[in-house]
Amino acid sequence: MTIFRGTFVDTPDNPFGGAALRVGTDAGLLVQDGVIVARSPFSDLRRAHPAEPVVDLSDGIVLPGFVDTHVHFPQIRAVGGLGLPLLEWLDRYALPEEARMADAEYAKGVATEFVNGLAAAGTTSALVFGAHYPDAVDALFNAASSIGLRITSGLVLSDRLLRPELLTTPVRAYAESLALSNRWHNVGRNRYAVTPRFSLSCTDDLLATCRELMDAIPGALFTSHVNENEAEIASVADLFGGSDYVTTYDRHGLVDRRTVLAHNVHPTDVELKTLATSGATVAHCPTSNAALGSGLFPLHRHLQYGVRVALGSDVGAGTGFSLLKEGLQAYFCQQLLGDQGRPLTAAHLLYLSTAAGAEALDLPQVGHLSVGRQFDAQLLRPAPDSPLAVALQHAEDTEEALARIFTLGAPTDIQAVWIAGDLLN
Repeated sequence: MTIFRGTFVDTPDNPFGGAALRVGTDAGLLVQDGVIVARSPFSDLRRAHPAEPVVDLSDGIVLPGFVDTHVHFPQIRAVGGLGLPLLEWLDRYALPEEARMADAEYAKGVATEFVNGLAAAGTTSALVFGAHYPDAVDALFNAASSIGLRITSGLVLSDRLLRPELLTTPVRAYAESLALSNRWHNVGRNRYAVTPRFSLSCTDDLLATCRELMDAIPGALFTSHVNENEAEIASVADLFGGSDYVTTYDRHGLVDRRTVLAHNVHPTDVELKTLATSGATVAHCPTSNAALGSGLFPLHRHLQYGVRVALGSDVGAGTGFSLLKEGLQAYFCQQLLGDQGRPLTAAHLLYLSTAAGAEALDLPQVGHLSVGRQFDAQLLRPAPDSPLAVALQHAEDTEEALARIFTLGAPTDIQAVWIAGDLLN
């Protein structure tokens, strides 16, 4: 067993319901086999366990590991393609890079960069949009396994409107997806997600195949995109006889508690009601929405209907792996909405980056630093005299310090990351 000593900050209860940020100052966590088995003031824990080794983290702030609910593995080298709306950006930047994943060696290199980027940003769990090629998805799961990340991902499926080399058929999609799930689902910390790219690039036959895959892979998640861009939404309606976007999935039984849909910038009230009733989650991707000019996310409407929301980085339309940056952009978005926005505190930003994501991905073992949870954590300790270090010195309380971390923090301020008690190199 090991005692971790420090200031621990987390959100075991939903701050959107009025719960306060939980702060443990000079606290101790007793970790055994990766699981937190006791939490109390450090002095009390030390008296109870005088012989256990102590890892002293008191010169920083310890947060739970971040949980990214929407990020694209093949797009890391496409980050920074600015100046275009969604569909044009896909054609110019994202899809050519996705096509390069046909080269297995190229995909391995990207996979290593990708998982290292997540870990360096304090992200310990992620729902990852995989690749259109099985070998590339294997490369992702292998890379994640090598460092111990909690990755849920799968083969990306499309059968129309994209570059020909990215298209599949329902029969091939089923066979290749099932083979991948047999290799990786619930193996180590890996899980499988059935992943149609979006309804725009999927026929009803392919979406019906996705339902068959969900039935064939117990515990699999379902993820795709929804209501990101107004031109995209209009095209989907044309292709599906005037249907709203959520219904294109729901008609196949693909919207339920295991569903995470990214963006939802332009939902109808009917769609919000469907998402709330089903228990699905929306992955809010604020830097991507801003970079592509997709719009300002209507968080208040989602909360009014009871739709679950968490954060996603959406690399590569998003501007990096850091959920600190995504949290800050989420804050900006709500400020810009004025009376239509939902004002956010630092506690809300931490919750959206951690516990909300764990709930969305059905990972009850992570998300906050409570007894019974695994010790997935990150140490924030900025360099002396850096702007963040100076700001933290003058913070009046821990919530203000957390606000300054979201405002000024970056992956370079994360000095250590643990997954299930294991320190990542």
